[in-house]
Amino acid sequence: MAGEIPDLHAQERAGTGKGAARAVRRAHMVPGIVFGGDKDPLPIQIPYNVLIKKLKDGRFKSTLFNLKVDGHEDVRVICRDVQRDVVQDLPTHLDLMRLRRTTKINLFIPVEFINEEEAPGIKKGGVLTVVRNEVELIVTAGDIPEKITVDLAGVEIGDTITISQVDLPTGAKPTIDRDFVICNVSAPSALKSDEDEDEGAEEAAEVPTVGEDEAAEEGGEE
Repeated sequence: MAGEIPDLHAQERAGTGKGAARAVRRAHMVPGIVFGGDKDPLPIQIPYNVLIKKLKDGRFKSTLFNLKVDGHEDVRVICRDVQRDVVQDLPTHLDLMRLRRTTKINLFIPVEFINEEEAPGIKKGGVLTVVRNEVELIVTAGDIPEKITVDLAGVEIGDTITISQVDLPTGAKPTIDRDFVICNVSAPSALKSDEDEDEGAEEAAEVPTVGEDEAAEEGGEE
């Protein structure tokens, strides 16, 4: 199932060059360019506050957007660069690349955990520790999954679920080669404390004190 692609609204920019770009910035807009896809580059501008919010939301450069520009057909784009002011670190220009439906891209896909109520380890008081709530996958632009699902049914205390145990959408694969951990179920902290105390008591019982050793030796000499 393809995930919902967020919209990114922009306006076509009339002029090009440094002078026109400065005028755009004075109007509280950020100039940009849309390129690729066997079409001519399209100069655009985006409201400054809109772009700032998108950047603060995170993953801006790895999020696929549905670009809407008045007078032009909607197109899927991904950000390839955001230029910033060297002093204030504020955005001054952005580059967006058009994508074909068959284009392979890297995107962070959220992880959904299901059937917690059917996990014996959690029923016994085990604690689910989520190591990754999203996974970076290589996917095609035309078939982006909304999420990947981790089924916790049958998971016991001490079990670990790695990426190789998760069913990924057709054609998608992780950007990381190794078999990394998604989550695990550990014993509750109270149980761990009891086990540690029991182990400590057993060790103390097995190891005699120095005084006991000396007393035993003295008794043997007499």
